[in-house]
Amino acid sequence: MREIFCMAKRNSLIFLRERSAVFFSLLSMLIVLGLMVLFLGKANSQNLADMLAQYGGARDRALDEKNAAGLIQLWTLAGILVVNAVTVTLTVMGAMVEDTVQKRIMAFYVTPVSRLKLALGYVLAAWLVGTGMCVLTLAAGEGYFALQGYGLLEAGSLLKLLGMIALNTFVFSAIAYPLALFVHSSSAWSGLLTIIGTLVGFVGGIYLPMASLSENVRTALKCLPVLHGAAMMRKVCTQEALSRTFAGLPEEASEAFREAMGITFSIGERQVSAAEQVVFLLFYAIMAVGIAGILSRGRKFRAI
Repeated sequence: MREIFCMAKRNSLIFLRERSAVFFSLLSMLIVLGLMVLFLGKANSQNLADMLAQYGGARDRALDEKNAAGLIQLWTLAGILVVNAVTVTLTVMGAMVEDTVQKRIMAFYVTPVSRLKLALGYVLAAWLVGTGMCVLTLAAGEGYFALQGYGLLEAGSLLKLLGMIALNTFVFSAIAYPLALFVHSSSAWSGLLTIIGTLVGFVGGIYLPMASLSENVRTALKCLPVLHGAAMMRKVCTQEALSRTFAGLPEEASEAFREAMGITFSIGERQVSAAEQVVFLLFYAIMAVGIAGILSRGRKFRAI
C-alpha cells in the first residue's frame, strides 16, 4: 500500500504544481458557468417562470422568478460537478502519458513495485485530486448561493453529494486509465482532452436540456455514465428547490420538469432509480478495470 500512496502523491503533485494544467482542467467548468450565467441560465429560468404562470391561480410572479433562478443554478451546479469529475481526472491521468513519452515508465517497470500498484497509483491520484476539486467547486457554489440569498443545502443533501462526487470521480478515474494506455504522445492526449471537454457538456445534458434532444439522441445518452452521474447529483441538488418552486402545483408539473431537464429519466416505461444508476456507474468502472488489465498485459510484454 505504501508504494501506491507514494505513487499517488507524486502524480498529484505533478498536476497541482503545473498551474496551466489546473486551469485547463477547469476550463470546461468555466465555459459551462459562463454560458449559464450569460445565456442559458437566464433563458431556462425565464421559461420555467412562464410555465409556472400558465397554471394560473394566485401566484407571486417575482417569487416564482427567484425560485426558478435558484433552481436552475442548482441544476447547473450539479452539471459542473460532473464536468469536473471527467475533465480533472483525465488531466491528472496525463501524468501517465507523459511518463510513457519520457520513458520514465520503463524505470518504474524495472523496480520491485508491481504494475498493478503502479496503475493504482495513477488511478488513486486522479480520484483524490478529482474529488478534491469537485468538493472545492461545491463549496464555491454554496458560497455563491448564500450570497445570492438562496440559502445552503441541508446537511443530509451535502453528505449525499459528497458520496456521489467520490463515486463519479472514481468511475471516471477508472475509465481514464485504459484511455491513457491507448495514447502514446502528449499532443494526442491534449487533443483527446479537448474533444472530451467539449462534448461532456452535451453528453451530460448540460448545454441543452433533455427535452430539446431527439428521442434517438436521448436513448444514446442514457447508455453513457456522464448522464447518469449528472442525474444523480441533480436529484439531490434540486430536491428542496423543486419543492419551493412547484409548491401548490400538481405533482405532474414537477415530474414533467424533472424529465425535461434530465433530473429523472426513464428506460422504456420505467423510471431509473438512484440505486440502479449507482450500479450502472460501478459496472462501467469494473468494465474499465477489466479492459485496463487486458491492455496492461500487452503493455507489459512490450516493455520487456
